[in-house]
Amino acid sequence: MPLSANWLPPAEYVAMLPKATVYGCFFITDEADRPIQLRAARDPHVWQWPGGNMDPGETPWDCAVREGLEETGLRLAETPRLLGVHFLTERVDWPALKLGLVFDGGRLTAEQIDRIVLDPDEHSEVAVRSVREWQREMSEAAFRRLVAVAEARRTGTACYLQQTDAPA
Repeated sequence: MPLSANWLPPAEYVAMLPKATVYGCFFITDEADRPIQLRAARDPHVWQWPGGNMDPGETPWDCAVREGLEETGLRLAETPRLLGVHFLTERVDWPALKLGLVFDGGRLTAEQIDRIVLDPDEHSEVAVRSVREWQREMSEAAFRRLVAVAEARRTGTACYLQQTDAPA
């Protein structure tokens, strides 16, 4: 069968596609379902879930497990349970598309929360708050993500979030 006049070798075709980074992270709560977040050391106004960008050869799940361990000292989950997909368009401060997979990191006991060890280069504080209390601490976009992911865990139906405006 002859090739189409529009056919390109895979390397040429892939070079034309949009570039994206991928992150994996864990949504975690205490036993009362209050979300647990980490304050970013680089920006004290940013609260994050344990996670980060994938390394070469890594899957989103492997990334979440590695980053969760690095950022909390805890293995947060044994099996993948996807709660949400987060898509961000290119921005001035991040010149690539970004795709995040949010996994369920479970409900931590008070003892587990007390055992969290932060990397001071990445995070300065661990906090446990109700969803409503988090609203005062977060940007509007980050809070929408928090609410959607908490609802996804509650209902068992993963969410899709698309962010085309400001950084999270």
